[in-house]
Amino acid sequence: MYIINDPELLRAKISELKQQKSAIAFVPTMGNLHKGHLQLVDQAKKKAQTVVVSIFVNPMQFNNSEDLQNYPKTVAADTQLLEQQGVDIVFIPSADVIYPNGLEKQSYVEVPGLSDSLEGALRPGHFRGMSTIVNKLFNLVQPDYACFGEKDFQQLLIVKQMVADLAIPVEIISVPTVREKSGLAMSSRNGKLTLAEKEKAPFLAQLMNKIATALDNQQTDYAILTEQASRELDSHGFRTDAINIVDSSTLQNVSSNTKQVVILMAAFLGGTRLIDNKTVNLRH
Repeated sequence: MYIINDPELLRAKISELKQQKSAIAFVPTMGNLHKGHLQLVDQAKKKAQTVVVSIFVNPMQFNNSEDLQNYPKTVAADTQLLEQQGVDIVFIPSADVIYPNGLEKQSYVEVPGLSDSLEGALRPGHFRGMSTIVNKLFNLVQPDYACFGEKDFQQLLIVKQMVADLAIPVEIISVPTVREKSGLAMSSRNGKLTLAEKEKAPFLAQLMNKIATALDNQQTDYAILTEQASRELDSHGFRTDAINIVDSSTLQNVSSNTKQVVILMAAFLGGTRLIDNKTVNLRH
């Protein structure tokens, strides 16, 4: 396994692989890896002979400097895990290398519409930073495939739209959310939960599934469903941030043309923000 920090060395290695006609699958991460990330790697290995993983905590997508400083960094453990998984190249650049002129003078990529609503409204600038770094990494790695988890549903849609809009020659592979036995969606943030909070945390997914059942039973008053769910979450020790039921392809309000909705959940448990989602096909 090659561990590369320098973009020029990465470009040289990628060029060598391209000359050998090796297909490349790419998994961008911010490190602090868990089984969900390893599932992305497994899917990448099924798609291509060469698997590249990046580890980069991207300052451009943090609108809170404290969150950036506190983001867990476990590079040694991460690289060991990736070697065990049979990854070929791990790209671990520094912020100075990725943004040599600083963030203020950095060109950026923004996907209008999808980036502005829901999580984008709650975290201004987040998706601009995400789109910019993903685009830059695509330019460096030049992958044939790139794997993204469905847990970050809005991010996945934005990346797909960016790739379509900018004619980037990469196929985006959607990988289902990996869950703990309790049903809790795996996340790097779960490590911040206390033991008591970890016991409570699965209620988020349980409540989401309850909403999905109501939708299956053709309940259509989404405002009532989300208000009830918010009250239930708060009564179980969470602090609801947002619960939305929207069209899964546009993230806009459900219309008569909507064939599938997505339930988007976001809530704080203690100081940790948890997110989850579930898609439901509508039976008009």
